[in-house]
Amino acid sequence: MKQINKKLTFLSLLEILFVSTKLGLTSFGGPVAHLGYFHNEYVKRRKWMDEKSYADLVALCQFLPGPASSQVGIGIGVARGGLIGGILAFIGFTMPSVFALILFASLLTNLHIETAAWIHGLKIVAVAVVAHAILGMAGKLAPDLKRKAIVLLAIIAGLVWQTAITQIAIILISGLLGYIFYRNTNETVQDSIHFPISKRFAFCCLILFFLLLGGLPLLRELIQLHWIALFDSFYRSGSLVFGGGHVVLPLLEREFVPSGLLSGEAFLAGYGATQAVPGPLFTFAAYIGAVINGWQGGLLATLAIFLPAFLLILGTLPFWNELRANQKVNGALMGINAAVVGILITAFYQPIWTSSILTPKDFAFAAILFSMLSYWKLPPWIVVLTGAFGGILLGFL
Repeated sequence: MKQINKKLTFLSLLEILFVSTKLGLTSFGGPVAHLGYFHNEYVKRRKWMDEKSYADLVALCQFLPGPASSQVGIGIGVARGGLIGGILAFIGFTMPSVFALILFASLLTNLHIETAAWIHGLKIVAVAVVAHAILGMAGKLAPDLKRKAIVLLAIIAGLVWQTAITQIAIILISGLLGYIFYRNTNETVQDSIHFPISKRFAFCCLILFFLLLGGLPLLRELIQLHWIALFDSFYRSGSLVFGGGHVVLPLLEREFVPSGLLSGEAFLAGYGATQAVPGPLFTFAAYIGAVINGWQGGLLATLAIFLPAFLLILGTLPFWNELRANQKVNGALMGINAAVVGILITAFYQPIWTSSILTPKDFAFAAILFSMLSYWKLPPWIVVLTGAFGGILLGFL
């Protein structure tokens, strides 16, 4: 009987890896699209989770900083196969795009293609993608005047006060405003969801998260090692991002471009290439790490930027039902989500717009790509290919 159970467990884990890898190879379109792919595969087709439990898990991951779609995938893996299941779900969904972006970084470094015309086309794709994301998020996260005011304050602060702590301050202040404005908002709490994780283990994960967040900068100063500095930069970026892959852009840009570790051209070329691959947008870190330190740097950057997401989702699953029933916590979350829109608009202007839209022809091409995404509802990979070919054509006009 024990041998049969072990075999079933092994087959279940193998199935998690297979299904998540299939999603990692086919899930284009960003975090919102990923959640749709997950729902179709995990809930509708395989019945690994019911509708209410899936909605509950999505709500938790929207609350936490980090890549929401990746955290949802990890949570489903944990529910299906425990901690190992969560790790396998992450590997399957993430590694295809990690390997593709490390390969692209190698080509960019060795062949010096960052100034190629098709790379400029990919940067214009980034303009269209982020503009599309802004419109989609603004309607849901800032529907009333108070949250629109939070968006405006976040834009002003992000553009005028450009420091390393700006985004953290915006999130904290917006959370306080949300608490003040919406602390009495009534929310219907859904049924409980159960995961095979003890509260003791979850608590250890949360302690480790905060120890690394506070300890890595100190260790970086005490031990002048390049690898520690690199790990710290990516870990902090992954720890302080609300809103997904698009919002991590300004943090990564300020970590690596001003220091000279990465040129602005190479940064935006990689961001454009990230749109061309399926899977989570946080794998952009693999590209940056690979440009700086080869494939080893790419793998280290991937581990560092996703580690906070792992620790937070594992650390909060057992406590989520009690936490989300608190109206005051929900009020703060509403303010933070509104600030996400402002942070995204700030990133849209600089560096994306200012480095990509250089001529009226660039603007016209960006409008075409945006229409393909927003109005014609074409698959993102078609938009990416159009951007690359269009960039070449723009070079002849």
